[in-house]
Amino acid sequence: MTMSDHNADEDAPSTNPAALAREAMERARQSARQRGAVRTSAQAARRARGAARAANDATVSSQPFGAGRDPRAMSETVQAFLARMGWSEHIEMASVTARWREVMGDQIADHCEPVTFDDGVLVLRASSSAWATQIQLMSGQVRHRINEEFGREVVTELRCIGPSDRTWVKGPRRVKGRGPRDTYG
Repeated sequence: MTMSDHNADEDAPSTNPAALAREAMERARQSARQRGAVRTSAQAARRARGAARAANDATVSSQPFGAGRDPRAMSETVQAFLARMGWSEHIEMASVTARWREVMGDQIADHCEPVTFDDGVLVLRASSSAWATQIQLMSGQVRHRINEEFGREVVTELRCIGPSDRTWVKGPRRVKGRGPRDTYG
């Protein structure tokens, strides 16, 4: 066998499946070495996967420590708690209503104030029926300004009511009638 015959045998593709698999594995290892990858033990790989999983779980869990046993920031813990309880939207709305004058401006704040916020419906009380009509006409602009403050659409509907007498209605459904006449009247 000459030298050229020997090289021809090496260059010919192998038909042995085990040899093909070894060659493919060696090419993959060579590629990884070129990229700078370092061979680790199976135990170290499990530890790395566990740390990554713990880091992902730390964002939604109520554990006081994150990956590496460093204490989590109090703000992260509170945010996770509020999100888990479903209170985030109500807390954000409370912050907007606390800054109502700053968010809506002096003119509107002088004549209109937020009353309730539930399931995306914001109810405002106006100082007069004329202002209630005006706010209802401007409802698109008012909703846009409030949602702009949040950065997303939180208020889907705006209702404006005028000044009214005492009411006994406690929810979206009610029974028709004159109300408790034996006490008042």
